[in-house]
Amino acid sequence: MANVVAAYCLLRRSSRKLFDSRPNLNFFGSIRFVNSGLTYNFPPTRELSRQDVCYSDQIVSKHICFLRGSGNGVLTSLPRGEGSGFQIHCRYLASMASTPVRNKSFSMVNSDDISYFKKILGEKGVVQEEEKLDDANMDWLRKYKGSSKLMLLPRSTQEVSQILHYCNSRCLAVVPQGGNTGLVGGSIPVYDEVIINLGSMNNILSFDKVSGILVCEAGCILENLISFLDNEGFIMPLDLGAKGSCQIGGNVSTNAGGLRLIRYGSLHGSVLGLEAVLANGTVLDMLGTLRKDNTGYDLKHLFIGSEGSLGIVTKVSILTPPKLSSVNLAFLACKDYTSCQKLLSAAKTKLGEILSAFEFLDINAMDLVLKHLDGLRDPLPSSKHNFYILIETTGSTESHDKEKLEAFLLQSIESGLLTDGVLAQDINQASAFWRIREGIPEALMKAGAVYKYDLSLPPEKMYDLVEEMRGCLGAEANVVAYGHLGDGNLHLNISTRQYDDSMLTKIEPFVYEWTSKHRGSISAEHGLGLMKANKIHYSKSLETVQLMADIKKLLDPNGILNPYKVLPNFRITAKGRRGTKEGSLIQIVSSLTTSSTLRSGHLLFIQLNYSPRKNDNITKHVPA
Repeated sequence: MANVVAAYCLLRRSSRKLFDSRPNLNFFGSIRFVNSGLTYNFPPTRELSRQDVCYSDQIVSKHICFLRGSGNGVLTSLPRGEGSGFQIHCRYLASMASTPVRNKSFSMVNSDDISYFKKILGEKGVVQEEEKLDDANMDWLRKYKGSSKLMLLPRSTQEVSQILHYCNSRCLAVVPQGGNTGLVGGSIPVYDEVIINLGSMNNILSFDKVSGILVCEAGCILENLISFLDNEGFIMPLDLGAKGSCQIGGNVSTNAGGLRLIRYGSLHGSVLGLEAVLANGTVLDMLGTLRKDNTGYDLKHLFIGSEGSLGIVTKVSILTPPKLSSVNLAFLACKDYTSCQKLLSAAKTKLGEILSAFEFLDINAMDLVLKHLDGLRDPLPSSKHNFYILIETTGSTESHDKEKLEAFLLQSIESGLLTDGVLAQDINQASAFWRIREGIPEALMKAGAVYKYDLSLPPEKMYDLVEEMRGCLGAEANVVAYGHLGDGNLHLNISTRQYDDSMLTKIEPFVYEWTSKHRGSISAEHGLGLMKANKIHYSKSLETVQLMADIKKLLDPNGILNPYKVLPNFRITAKGRRGTKEGSLIQIVSSLTTSSTLRSGHLLFIQLNYSPRKNDNITKHVPA
């Protein structure tokens, strides 16, 4: 059976203008063709220009274009008669219409539903007031807005279970919500989904001072947990700029990374157990407190980073490290990005076990913070610098740690890696240094509209993307870069006066293609949410995404949990055999594209496996 990779385009007349105005627009730039089919890995074996895309000037054009196989052409039908079967696998890749169509299988909330929820939650647990729903329907960036008419406030796992059991039986879609500090539209409804806010489940259930294991409910605010542990002589392994609002359940559900991942690792290592409620109301008690437990599959990892699409996390047990007595923070300057990389390598070698944070920000980020946030001053005011670094060390012996850090800084200055620097002399100065780094998102919000990209890249490649993006956008936007250099996490921000479709087309898919080309991840710690659900193929293979979809179908067969998020919103597989009434390939594909979930402007990939024969009806492709 031969392998043919084809592209299927459904475009309106206006789409031609898009291609003509951007001759280098290349939806296929992130594809690698291999014998086993179509994968989304770089580098591609060939790049395809718009001339390789078959489209016409009709109101809606439908073509199947060979990209690989027996030759370029349009296959209009498969011959009837004996022979092996064929398969068509449709995979959504990109869309000019970014908002998914509402799933018609979902029910609308009615008065009977309201009565049931009030019965189990009480009047205060059912929120219908428009003014109270406004914030819950809007994401932190004020970029995405849902239209939910109902928010529920459960106080226990049992109430969450009752809610989900009922919603699943009624096919009512739900969206779990914590502090609503997400940046990809993952914690707000897309349409009228019922919001389940876990903020009322905010109890610390237990803490063991010997093992350092904390057990708490999902609605606990991260900063409150940090304060509690500080009084106990411990710290949270997770620290975020949004700690005053974000909740631990949301942190776990997005696998948030934070400032100290270089020292304590991700939540996959820190979370020892959790409790989650499935779509049908089943409570999974995986709330273990053991550091070693090798009895079967470790299912908790399915829920860490799944953004509430597989189940709602209600409780967490987490391993917390002891608070160390010696904490030092240095605010440093480098002349170029190469020096930043060399400084990171040297810090890992020279500081070793006491290195707990290595953050960077560029001059654009520093200027933005100083301009828009009151009360902040430049720690290095003598001159401007291209790059700034924050290095934190934590240890148990103050004299040893400070001496080690000072020796490292002196050596770095003498070698030319550093151009300036200052060591925080007290906790107030250290807080001021951290305020600069943590205040960047707030400053970006005050500056105007911002396109945010949370990427994982090899550290040596991180700033290449920033420079290329500046070259593409010129004076149209302020490209701001900062992030966790220690673990290769770049926060790329494009700041403009307002959100604009023409600006977005200049940024995407370029930023995703570039990331995929360098084998990075399009989501380092913010999740996929609504923003990146249909971009997942830039980081994951088709086989991987299909397995994810199978897991989703198993745990949430009705798809009510956080719909339209994480996984692509369009995915169909069709199978047929020669000699059947489905012999016309065009008819089969046309039937797939009549789905209400497919809009004009969508671009699909079709993987077609078939055995070519001499009487195959092939019309040669004429470039548009």
